[in-house]
Amino acid sequence: MKINNICCIGAGYVGGPTMAVIALKCPEIIVTVVDSNIEKINRWNSNNLDDLPVFEPGLSDVIAKTRNKNLFFSTEIENSIDNADMIFMAVNTPTKTYGEGKGYAADLTYVESCAKQIAEFSKSDKIVVEKSTLPVRTAERIKNVLNLNNKKVKFEVISNPEFLAEGTAINDLFKSDRVLVGGESTESGKIAVDKLVEIYQKWIPDNKILRTNVWSSELSKLVSNAMLAQRISSINSISALCEKTEANIEEVAKAVGMDSRIGSSFLKSSIGFGGSCFKKDILNLVYIARQYKLEEVAEYWENVVKINNYQTFRLGEKIVDLFKKSNDKTTITLLGWSFKKDTNDSRESATIYLTNQLLKYNFLINVYDPMVTKSRIIEDIKSQLESSGKKKNEIEKIISKVKIYKNGYTALTNSNLAVICTEWDEFKAFNWNKIFNSMKINSWVYDGRNILDRDKLEKIGFNTFFIGQ
Repeated sequence: MKINNICCIGAGYVGGPTMAVIALKCPEIIVTVVDSNIEKINRWNSNNLDDLPVFEPGLSDVIAKTRNKNLFFSTEIENSIDNADMIFMAVNTPTKTYGEGKGYAADLTYVESCAKQIAEFSKSDKIVVEKSTLPVRTAERIKNVLNLNNKKVKFEVISNPEFLAEGTAINDLFKSDRVLVGGESTESGKIAVDKLVEIYQKWIPDNKILRTNVWSSELSKLVSNAMLAQRISSINSISALCEKTEANIEEVAKAVGMDSRIGSSFLKSSIGFGGSCFKKDILNLVYIARQYKLEEVAEYWENVVKINNYQTFRLGEKIVDLFKKSNDKTTITLLGWSFKKDTNDSRESATIYLTNQLLKYNFLINVYDPMVTKSRIIEDIKSQLESSGKKKNEIEKIISKVKIYKNGYTALTNSNLAVICTEWDEFKAFNWNKIFNSMKINSWVYDGRNILDRDKLEKIGFNTFFIGQ
C-alpha cells in the first residue's frame, strides 16, 4: 500500500500542527484534517492567519505554505475517511467524570466514537494511527471496535504518541527528540509500521525513530509526561522549604541542575503545572497501577498531583492572608491565563484554580492574557464553579467580580496586587515604574514564575513575594 492520502480526525492542538508539518515535509501526500466543530474548521480556513484556533509560534507560516495545496481542513468526515490510506486519531481523552475509574481513568468515549466512524465509512484497508494520549492496551480495544463494526475491511492499528510541548510544538515536530512507532509483530503489523516510518524519514533521522510493540509505545507516553511532572512537583516542594529557611530556590535549582546525572530541565519553580496532559496522564497511570493491585506505585504517582495542587493552594493562601483583613475592596490582577507561555491553551491552568480560591473571598479579580480569549476565561471559571456545586445564580454573581482586559497596563490600574501566573515574555518587558504609579499605595507583586527582577521591583517601591525566596 502506498500512502497517498492521510486523514486526521481531530483539529486541535495535536492534529492541526502535526498534520501541517507532515503536509509540509511530504508534499506528495494529500493531508485532510477533519472535525465536527464547524467553527473550529472555519478558523483553520480563515484568511486571517492570526485567527487560527491554535496559537503556536511558527504554525501560521507552515499553514500559509501548505493550506489548500496539499493540506485541507474539512467537516466532510465520511469522504475523508473513505479516501484515506492512513487515518490519525487525534481526539480528546479527558479524565472520566463518571462510572468506574471516575477522577482517574481516561474517558475513551471520543476514541471509540472515532473508531466507529472509521469502521462505518471505510471501504478499503486502512492503517489507523493512535495519536491521542491513551492508556495501555487501548489499541487492542480500538481494533476490536473496528473489526466488530466492519468485517470486510482489514485494519492495522499502530501507536504513534505525540511528544509536543505547547509553545514549542512546531520546533518539536521539526526536530523531534524521538518518534515512537508501536505496532504488532505480525507481518501486516510490521508493514503498517514501516509505512508510517517512511513518512517521518522525510525529515527525522533514523536513529531518532524507535520501533516498539504497541503496549510499550502507549505506556512510554504516560511515563514520559509523569516523569516531567514529577520534576516540577519535586522542585515546587523544595520551594516551600526554601521559604521557611534562608535558601533560595533559584540557587538550589541551578546547583542541582548542574549535576550531569540530573540536568536543568523542568526544575523551574512555579505556581504549578497545567495543560491537558500532565495531570490527566498521571491520574491514568495511577488508575492502571491500581487495576494491577500496585497500590504503592499508585500512591507514589498520585502524590505528584497532590504536591502540584498544594503549590497552587499555598500561593493562594499567602494572598488571602495578606489581604483578608483589609477594610477596602482589594483588587488582584492575574497576569496570564494560559497554562504556559506561547500558547492559548488554558486547560488545567493553575490560574483557574487560583482564581476559584480567591473568589471565595471579597476580592475583585482582574485578568489579562495576551492570547486567551475573554469567552474562554469566563468558560473556565464557570466550569470550575459548576464542578464545585455552585448554582447558576450564584455563578453569575461570583463571575461579576471578575473583569477581563485586553491590555495589561489597564488591568493593573488601581490594583493592590499583581500576580505573575504565566511566564509570558511581555510581562518581563513591562514598564514597572509606570505600573507602580498606576497601582494603589502599598502595592504588591507576587511573581508566581520567578521571571522578574526582585531588586528592581523593590527599588521602585513594590512589596514583593517570589516563590521559594
